[in-house]
Amino acid sequence: MGPLEYQLLTLYSITKSCHWLLSLFPEIERNRKLEIIGCMACSINTTLRCCSTDTPRFADTCQLHYQSLNPRSSLLLKFLPSRTLTSHPNKISCSSDRRRSSVTMRSQMATEEKPISGDRMLVFVPPHPLIKHWVSVLRNELTPSPVFRNAMAELGRLLMYEASRDWLPIVTGEIQSPMGVASVEFIDPREPVAVVPILRAGLALVEHASSILPAIKTYHLGISRDEETLQPTIYLNKLPENFPDGSRVFVVDPMLATGGTIVAAINLLKECGVENKQIKVISAVAAPPALQKLSENFSGLHVYTGIIDPTVNDKGFIIPGLGDAGDRSFGT
Repeated sequence: MGPLEYQLLTLYSITKSCHWLLSLFPEIERNRKLEIIGCMACSINTTLRCCSTDTPRFADTCQLHYQSLNPRSSLLLKFLPSRTLTSHPNKISCSSDRRRSSVTMRSQMATEEKPISGDRMLVFVPPHPLIKHWVSVLRNELTPSPVFRNAMAELGRLLMYEASRDWLPIVTGEIQSPMGVASVEFIDPREPVAVVPILRAGLALVEHASSILPAIKTYHLGISRDEETLQPTIYLNKLPENFPDGSRVFVVDPMLATGGTIVAAINLLKECGVENKQIKVISAVAAPPALQKLSENFSGLHVYTGIIDPTVNDKGFIIPGLGDAGDRSFGT
């Protein structure tokens, strides 16, 4: 198996919303197919054809052909129509304080079943201008600690929002509004959602997560890295013995540099019964060594990051990165 090859692709929806998708794949054959349903509200029925690294143009075909920088290999993407959501009937009773009566509604569990190939690790870099803004604030060496921590929290909020798109379970039905009956959708509080920040810097990135996911449970992991060997050491583990079936878990680690810390964290989650497809990683900055290590160990994992930097130095710091995220967040 050859080295991993990184291709940064842009998927456009007709509603002009988009995600940057980084696909990591082994160079096993010259043309590999990757079946994707994007995180957009609508599916893409047309396609793009890229014959070089120039700006892609729309074509009449049903596939996207992306020529890699390596002339020996290329990536072939095939867009598929959306699949029907799996549904299970439920009944939910909602009360109206104004009318002092209850409205019973027949609802459906509408958890989306994503038909993304399970043998790929996907990395999403959302192209939101606010994400770019907060990453720029974090990079500035003159940013004071309180501003740095707030910027990290704001970035975490935006990345959590993007990562939770089409991933959270919902219930649908009808409810009585002051003006009439309305069709509604709610996040289903019966389905477990957890956040696992890796101390210390993960605390800053996850600080505003509750504004996006108010019903989450938070489990802390303390993992330090030896400055000489760069090997991780676990000094705090507040994970449950077993996560409930079907749990969705966000692992929050601002800096994915060498990959030792995040790999150790996900291995602990797997010991608690969590599968790769139930995990989403949230980071401020990621680097190729960490992404390669994750892709080699956890197929089907999804990573959401603010930006991907090109390299890591011999001390394990991302270049250009943003320095020590923990020290800068807490002023130490």
